[in-house]
Amino acid sequence: MLKTKKDIDFIRKSSSLLVRTHAELAKYTKPGVSSLFLDNLAEEFIRDNGGVPAFKGYNGFPNTLCVSPDCEVVHGLPNKKNVISGTILSIDCGVILEGYFSDCAFTYEIGDVSNENKKLLEITRECLDKATSVAKVGNYLGDIGYAIQNYAEFFGYGVVRELVGHGVGKALHEPPEVPNYGKKNSGMLIKSGFVLAIEPMINLGLKDIITDEDGWTIKTKDGKPSAHFEYTVAITDDGVEVLTPFNLIDESLSK
Repeated sequence: MLKTKKDIDFIRKSSSLLVRTHAELAKYTKPGVSSLFLDNLAEEFIRDNGGVPAFKGYNGFPNTLCVSPDCEVVHGLPNKKNVISGTILSIDCGVILEGYFSDCAFTYEIGDVSNENKKLLEITRECLDKATSVAKVGNYLGDIGYAIQNYAEFFGYGVVRELVGHGVGKALHEPPEVPNYGKKNSGMLIKSGFVLAIEPMINLGLKDIITDEDGWTIKTKDGKPSAHFEYTVAITDDGVEVLTPFNLIDESLSK
């Protein structure tokens, strides 16, 4: 599971294409867009830039994007429905470039979103940043989970247990698992060469989830909204590097 400098260089290139894909999608995350339109756009952009969609065909998944509105936590299937104003829309995407994978999720505000949902997105994104700040050599995976859980639960939010972050590199999902809950100084020791997908999934209500009848979509059991943000990060003796930073996405959204 440990990556060389060369491996990380390749994952960085894959991650760069992935972030640029999200920034392209961000231009269209407006009321009236369909998730299927975004899905087709993402696949075309990835392939035009020499990559391959990492999710399409993975365990039989039919699309390039997981698009999960409101109470859908993850793995939502793109469709032709127009997304309405007030929706929060999680978009998860992965890229394969030159045999290396990257993974990144961002939850978008569609039109006029309630203050309650804005706060959920803000805190979930802060959870990710707090987790990333402790993802360093000599710490433990439990430190990452604790940082997320402690902060989210302070605000009364539910932290999803069944779905976790993971290693990423030559495969989309590699060891180790990276839970979004945990205790300090517990779990696997973090070593130089780890490349991880850290991805808090935080619910406005309870932590409990259910699987939709489509067999893919994961929803909150209480029907309340959920937010999802994800970085691919590389951890070395020099520190932690976020390979999928959100700056290009933020810039695209601000235009």
